Amino acid sequence: MSTDAEEASEDRRKYEFRKVLEELEEYEGSGTQLVTIYIPEDRQISDVVAHVTQEHSEAANIKSKQTRTNVQDALTSIKDRLRYYDTYPPENGMVIFSGAIDAGGGQTDMITRTLESPPDPVESFRYHCDSDFLIEPLEHMMADSGLFGLIVLDRREANVGWLKGKRVEPVKSASSLVPGKQRKGGQSAQRFARLRLEAIDNFYQEVAEMADDLMVPKRHELDGILVGGPSPTKDEFLDGDYLHHELQDKVLGKFDVAYTDESGLYDLVDAGQEALADQELVEDKEQMEVFFENLHTGNEATYGLVPTRENLVMGSVDRLLLSEDLTEDVVVYECPNGHTEYETVERRHNTSDHECSECGEPAEVQEREDVVDHLMQIADQRGTETKFISTDFEKGEQLLNAFGGIAGILRYETGV
Repeated sequence: MSTDAEEASEDRRKYEFRKVLEELEEYEGSGTQLVTIYIPEDRQISDVVAHVTQEHSEAANIKSKQTRTNVQDALTSIKDRLRYYDTYPPENGMVIFSGAIDAGGGQTDMITRTLESPPDPVESFRYHCDSDFLIEPLEHMMADSGLFGLIVLDRREANVGWLKGKRVEPVKSASSLVPGKQRKGGQSAQRFARLRLEAIDNFYQEVAEMADDLMVPKRHELDGILVGGPSPTKDEFLDGDYLHHELQDKVLGKFDVAYTDESGLYDLVDAGQEALADQELVEDKEQMEVFFENLHTGNEATYGLVPTRENLVMGSVDRLLLSEDLTEDVVVYECPNGHTEYETVERRHNTSDHECSECGEPAEVQEREDVVDHLMQIADQRGTETKFISTDFEKGEQLLNAFGGIAGILRYETGV
């Protein structure tokens, strides 16, 4: 699969994850009867089944008959789901949500949802029973984005690692053999200085090799590299071109950091926040720049549901731009004379009556679905790339508020 295709697939997976989380966030139980289980990828399914069985037995002690029944029903449903899995969960683990949710009018509905392979690994097994589903750990995963390399060094030690979203992962460290400035014995000043410079150079090469081994294999996924340490160490390291040239081009900046042990990696992330924030939005900003340039200088841009959909069907859209905060459904109407029209409505709003704009006849609802799913299905069929655009910058906000969260960069002018 190409890099673009992988990114599109990942974007879609994250969108679908986000949609399920929004749905789960709305659910409430009348008591502590909504069960959430986080299962890491190295936890055997048989162990999880045994734990659920034990919880089912202990739930018999719940005083409220309704709560007791609902909790036990949820645990039974979870055990039924676990039968579909072999020895271990999928990669990155899984999360299961089950319980009787408030359906209004004193009624409840039993629901069970399974989320496999979240964006980041489930770190530990967790059983949670409350009036709400536990979704905060998954929300943190969804907020995380980007892969950045981290390097901190002085002339005594160095550490390299990753920033994955908001998680710092120390990976490798090294200590130097650089002698202090105070020379020993009867060595001449020139000889001592030369040996010290050689030791510094050797240490910088060791640090660069450590970083290269870690980051070069991931260079196509890297969003950037931060380098930290005291002056002049970090300057000497970068100015000396010790890093692999492809990594050197990824350096976003160098930052003053007092510590160069593992804690220095965290200090480096704090010091580089502005550079990180800018970089995470770079691709989104580039997409919107192209869109606005095409909009102002020609007709190779489209926006709004109906024109964008029509261009998608024609196969003229090169990139479909959708706001990450788009929360609407598309309603398909058809009138007695065979005219089909499309309208967006907020996801939680009822479908309104519609009058055909061509003949004035009342139109009936034929279909209602998530507008993102609707448009991406057409885009996939036409080989159109889909990009989700953040609202964390001005033009990303404009896409949502001024263009309805839907736009496209065209391959050629269509007049639509």
